[in-house]
Amino acid sequence: MSESSNQTENGAGPQFVFRSSSEIAVHVSSLEKAEHFYGEILGFRLVAKTGRQLEFDTGRLRLYVNLDSRPLTSFIPSFDVSDLEAAREYLEGAGCKPVHVTAYPDVCYLRDPLGMVFDLVERKP
Repeated sequence: MSESSNQTENGAGPQFVFRSSSEIAVHVSSLEKAEHFYGEILGFRLVAKTGRQLEFDTGRLRLYVNLDSRPLTSFIPSFDVSDLEAAREYLEGAGCKPVHVTAYPDVCYLRDPLGMVFDLVERKP
């Protein structure tokens, strides 16, 4: 099977199917800080909490925040806002740091107080 095409050797089509879900997990070193940031600063609804995981309803995405002494940062969650500049200023005031400026004026990347990188995309309602 070719890794890039997900085709069987005889070209008969995929052996399996990958589909995206509406869930993402991030790993952080402090659930307390994560609960404050994602729940109070971003306003996501906490739907479940254990000693090792928080589960937030973010709208279209279910966010799982896992306690991990060595946080993983391979995925970048994306959040839509109606006013990018106001949202960026609000989040910087809450301890987020700009990561870099993109070539797109309606997108910015920030690092949250837990070290996770995410982006904001301005989309008018």
